[in-house]
Parts: sequence; structure tokens; C-alpha cells
Amino acid sequence: MQKIDTATAPKAIGPYSQAIAHNGFLFVSGQLPLDPATGNISGETSAEQARQCLDNLRAIAEAAGADMSKVVKTTVLLADLAAFAAVNDVYAGYFSDPFPARACYQVAALPKGALVEIEAVIALE
Repeated sequence: MQKIDTATAPKAIGPYSQAIAHNGFLFVSGQLPLDPATGNISGETSAEQARQCLDNLRAIAEAAGADMSKVVKTTVLLADLAAFAAVNDVYAGYFSDPFPARACYQVAALPKGALVEIEAVIALE
């Protein structure tokens, strides 16, 4: 296993890694909409926060030598499922066909009061 850590994405806020590369895959921890420079939430709407989550995800992918075209699976966590369409609009700008497999859930709460969190599995080969 190889730990992936980059200053271009937010530091982990708990006892976990930004990502772990293992057996040809990169397992990216849930990315909150945190500005890497300040550690603060970036964006007030779910769409704005989704953009920051995906920018963070892309930064980690690039640190591991991959890109967004190699994402095979994501999980999107929303504080309010009513934001599903708005988040989809942002999400579609980061991926192209074939789109990653995905699950999307509404959750009771997210760390730091975030509205969105996104995790991913990325192929490295």
C-alpha cells in the first residue's frame, strides 16, 4: 500500500489518509468542500461545494499520476437530496462517457457542516 498525500487538496481532518494506492487502484477518502489553503468550507450551495469536492478529488488523482477519466466509482453524500439535480449538473462537467459507477445518498449530517462529500475509486493502470 502507498499513501498519497498532496498539499493541493485538504489535509485529512482525522486519522485517515487522503488516498491509498493498492493493487492498481487509488482509494480516495471522502472529499469535503474544503479549500486546501485555508481548511475552510468553500461555497454556500451544494453545487458550489460539489465543485470544490471534485477539484480536491482531481488534485489527489493527479498527485497519484491519474486523472478524472480513470475514476471508476464514486459515492456522493448529500445533506439534502433535493440538491441532487444541481450536484449532477456540476458532476457532469468533471466526467465523460463512460461515466463512473456511482451511489448517492442523503445523510443526516456531514463533517464541518458540509452539504456534500464525494469519495472515489480510481484505476491507476
